[in-house]
Amino acid sequence: MKDNRTFSIKRVARSFKYAFHGLKYAAKSERNFQIHLTTALLVTVCASILNINKMEWLFIFVSIFGVIALELVNSALERVVDLATDEIKPLAKQAKDLAAAAVLMYALMAAIIGVVILGPKLLHMIY
Repeated sequence: MKDNRTFSIKRVARSFKYAFHGLKYAAKSERNFQIHLTTALLVTVCASILNINKMEWLFIFVSIFGVIALELVNSALERVVDLATDEIKPLAKQAKDLAAAAVLMYALMAAIIGVVILGPKLLHMIY
């Protein structure tokens, strides 16, 4: 019997491989994930053009990666709920709705951060 606590490059590489498979799957098949990736790209390009500082980049990246991570967790939870039951059950719906609400709240916070950081710079560029 192998000791799972022993460090193994193979095990680490395999876990990264599985994670990248998950990212690839989400990018190909999850509409909301695709929307978040597109938004992240647009915000990153805009922030680069506006030459934001290091602290502002930190907030932007925490926002982007937080939304993406939560969307992945939401998608995984939806799969688990669907696996658990084929029937429409109130608790299953609540679980899915609560996970979606978590993504929504984080995305709203990310949007506010984007507006606070990029908004004044965009306005200054326009006027």
